[in-house]
Amino acid sequence: MTVVTLYGRPGCHLCEDALQVLKRVRERRPFEFEEVDIEADAGLLTRYLERIPVVLIDGRERFELFVDEHALERALGPAVQ
Repeated sequence: MTVVTLYGRPGCHLCEDALQVLKRVRERRPFEFEEVDIEADAGLLTRYLERIPVVLIDGRERFELFVDEHALERALGPAVQ
């Protein structure tokens, strides 16, 4: 199953917006979801602080700052019937 990872941090309104998009899409297109708090790791904080939210699909960065709902669905590939 496809794995979608959201890198963000508490109090980030763009991260919350991205999370809501991911939840809506997940209702229509199942995928495994991981949420990573970049504040828990100094390396992640340095790497992502100015770019969050960052969304990966199967380990590949696909979105940063904003997540377009329709682009996310396309990036997930064809729906499985």
